[in-house]
Amino acid sequence: MTDVLRRGRASLAFSFLVQGVAFALLVTRIPAIQDRYGVSDALLPAFLAAVPILAGVGSVTTERLVKRVRPSMLLRWSQPVVLLALLGVGAGERMVELGVALAAFGLAVGVLDASMNMLGVSLQRSYGRSIMLGFHAAYSLGGIAGASLAWVGARWDLALWVSYLPVVAVLLPAVLVGSRWYVDDEAAQAVEGKAGEGQVVVFKWLLPLCLVMTVAYIGDSTVSNWSAKYLKDVLGSSEQMATVPYNVYMVTTLLGRAIGDLGVRRFGAVSVVRGGALVAAGGFAVVAVAPGAWVGMLGFTLLGLGLCVLVPQTFAAAGRLFPGASDAAVARLNVFNYVGFLIGSPLVGALGDAWSYRGAMVVPMVLVLVTLVYARSFAPQPDRYGGGHERPRTADVGRGSNGL
Repeated sequence: MTDVLRRGRASLAFSFLVQGVAFALLVTRIPAIQDRYGVSDALLPAFLAAVPILAGVGSVTTERLVKRVRPSMLLRWSQPVVLLALLGVGAGERMVELGVALAAFGLAVGVLDASMNMLGVSLQRSYGRSIMLGFHAAYSLGGIAGASLAWVGARWDLALWVSYLPVVAVLLPAVLVGSRWYVDDEAAQAVEGKAGEGQVVVFKWLLPLCLVMTVAYIGDSTVSNWSAKYLKDVLGSSEQMATVPYNVYMVTTLLGRAIGDLGVRRFGAVSVVRGGALVAAGGFAVVAVAPGAWVGMLGFTLLGLGLCVLVPQTFAAAGRLFPGASDAAVARLNVFNYVGFLIGSPLVGALGDAWSYRGAMVVPMVLVLVTLVYARSFAPQPDRYGGGHERPRTADVGRGSNGL
């Protein structure tokens, strides 16, 4: 393994970490953002929905841009925009300023998420073994740091811009420096040139992975958008304690992803995905019936352990399915990240208002079990081309003993 690939892996992991910090700082301070700008409860869902919608636009745009611009360049310049947009959310005073900042955040996040995972898939192919969970573990670590900083801000009653400015001041130059070592993997490009010439992304073959991605983010958005409210309003916790579930979720997500690559290498992606779906469903069941805040916290712990493996393995499976068009496959699949996020938050909110928030938690529990139906899509399989041919043997670069 060359030093170039090692540096590329480390710099990409740092980008995942920074994105985890930025996203956690945004979603865990939603009540403070609402108070700062005077956003009503009726209008808040529109602001929350705008971010994933625009992120989906950014991801679709990335699919077109990578035909002319390397993913590493898109990542290098989209991440600073995300950080500056976060600062804009904290520094604005009028609702229109909030709208502009969230729009910039959403569009840049779409480009950033797609380009990060493109680089991750190509690096995994060069390494020849599962490393995608490690990148997403770095994201989880960033989420823990961001949620912890948000707790400090809430505890000390700091203004949003006071909470955000030091973080952006430290991370912005760091990501610009780290971006010098991003790797647009030459080995992966060689595979695409030799094995994937003329390959197109056939959506019906990608569809099972899209459904899994959607379900995973319905679960994730339920935690990020509703865990604090659920703990406070349903389980009767304090406001400070209500900030803890997201942090607990990110801690267990980090632990699961830190060892997840070892599990994939040992047991295979199919077994890991099935196990994750079952654990996540159990977590939602515990949250739904929890008699108090501490049992609810146990449920969110199980959710982190279960959901954490689904998204990284979905991106990895898309890269294996379309080795000659992995960038396009990842960008298209990434859109369903935001579809899930867009569906999950209003779905739980609407069911909570019309029925009960306990009952609303049963719906993502059932949906995540759908993953079991499509688990075989994560198994190694011949890739298909526009003409219907199977993948040539040269495209087996990057397979380990378990197909990764």
